[in-house]
Amino acid sequence: MKTEERSDSSRPAEEPAAPAGRAGHRPDLVAAGVGALLVAVACGVGWAWQRSNGELQAQWPPLLASWNPHVGPGTPAALTVAAAVVAYGPALADRLPWRRLLLTAWATALAWIFSLALIEGWYRGIARRLTTKHEYLRVIDRFDDIPAALRGFTDHIVVGPPGNWPAHVAGHPPGATLTFVWLDRIGLGGGAWAGVFCIVLGASGVAAVLIAVRALAGERLARRAAPFLALAPFAVWTGTSADGYFAGVAAWSIALLAVAATRRSLLAACASGLLFGWTCYLSYGLPLIALPLATVLLITRTTRPVLPFLAAALTVPLAFTLTGFAWWEAYPLLVERYYQGAGGVRPYAYWVWGNLAAATLAVGLATAAGLRRTLTATPSAALGALHPRRPTPTPEAALTLLVLAALLALLAADLSGMSKAETERIWQPFYFWLLPATALLPVRGRRGWLGAQAGVALLVNHLVWTGW
Repeated sequence: MKTEERSDSSRPAEEPAAPAGRAGHRPDLVAAGVGALLVAVACGVGWAWQRSNGELQAQWPPLLASWNPHVGPGTPAALTVAAAVVAYGPALADRLPWRRLLLTAWATALAWIFSLALIEGWYRGIARRLTTKHEYLRVIDRFDDIPAALRGFTDHIVVGPPGNWPAHVAGHPPGATLTFVWLDRIGLGGGAWAGVFCIVLGASGVAAVLIAVRALAGERLARRAAPFLALAPFAVWTGTSADGYFAGVAAWSIALLAVAATRRSLLAACASGLLFGWTCYLSYGLPLIALPLATVLLITRTTRPVLPFLAAALTVPLAFTLTGFAWWEAYPLLVERYYQGAGGVRPYAYWVWGNLAAATLAVGLATAAGLRRTLTATPSAALGALHPRRPTPTPEAALTLLVLAALLALLAADLSGMSKAETERIWQPFYFWLLPATALLPVRGRRGWLGAQAGVALLVNHLVWTGW
C-alpha cells in the first residue's frame, strides 16, 4: 500500500481547539432544538391548513407523504446499518486508509439507502417507483427517434396540446429522460434497473463530497464528515428517485473541480465541466450548483481550471441545441406548466418556510447544529477569503465557505417560488454539501449526533409513506 494513502490514518484525528464562540455543546443542542421546533410548527400549521382548504396539496406537510406506520423487509437491515455506523463509524473513519474509507463510505451509503427503500419491499420500494404515471419510464417508447423527440420536446411541456409529457418529464430538461432511454437501449430497461442505477449513482455522491472536502479543507475534516454522509437522513428519498442520480452527478462535478484546482489537472477540469453541463440538462434548478463550483475557485484562489471547465461544459448545451432542444425556450414553458398544476395552488406563504422544515428532516438535527457553527464562522471566513493578501483559508474556514455556498443555493431555490413542497427529494444536490458541516461538531459527541441522524430517517421511513 502506498504510504501517502494512509496519511495519519493509523491514529484517531486529534480535535483542535475550537475557535472563539464555537466551543461548548449547549448552543449545538439549542440549534438542533430550533430545527425540531421548526418541523413541529410546520407539521401543526400545515396539517391545519391542509385540512381547512386543501391548498397545500400534501397530506402530511411539510413532506409530500401520507401517514402510514409500518415495518417491512428492510427494517432489520436498516436498524443494523444504523447501529453499526453509530457504534463503529467514527473510529473507522479515523483509522481506515483513505481509499478504503472512500469505498467503505460508498458501500455503507448503498446499504443504508437500499435497506430504507426495502422497508416498503422490493416492488413498492424500488422497482415500481420510477414507473408511476408522473415518471420518466412512461415515455420511453416516444424516444425511438431521439432527435425528433428532442425537436418536439417543448411542444409537449404545457398542459393543453395532445400528448403533453408526464409531470416529471415536463418538469426537467430532456437529459433526465434520455438517461433512462439509454439504459433501456443497453438492456437495462424497467423500473428495477432504473431504481438501482439511481441508488448507486446517488450513493456515489458520498465519495465525491469526501474527495472535495479533503482537497479543499483537509483530510481530518473529511474523515469527521464521513459517517454523517454515509448515514444521511435524505437517503429516504435517494431510494428511489431520479433526484438521487442528479445529486450524484452534481457532486462529482464539484469534486472534480476541487481536484483540478488543487492538483492542476486538466482532465479533472474538463470532466467537471462536462458533468456540470449535463447537470444543467437534468434539472432546471441545478445551474445553482454554480455557486459551490465558484466557491471552490474562491477557496483555492485560482482560475486555472476555468477555461477547460467552460469549454467542456458548453459542449452539452451545444449538442442539445444542435439536436433541436433549446433550454432557454423550454424553461418559460416549464414555469407555465408548474403553475398549471399544484404549483399554482400551493401557497408561497407556507412553503417558503415549510420547505426549510422539510430540509431539516432531510439533513437531520446534527446538520442543523453544524450549520450553527458554520454561520458563526461565516464572517471571519468570508473576510479572509475576500482579502487579496490573506493566505488560503484554514481548513475550518474552507469548509465553512463550501457549506455556506450550498446553503445560499438552497435559499435561492426556496425564494424562487419554483420549489413549493417536495423539497425533501428535489434539493438532494444541495443537501450533500450541507452535511459536511457536521465535521465542525466536537469529536466526543459524534455517536450521539449520528444516532439522532439515523433516528430521523428511521422514524420518517416507518411512520409515513413518502410517495417517492
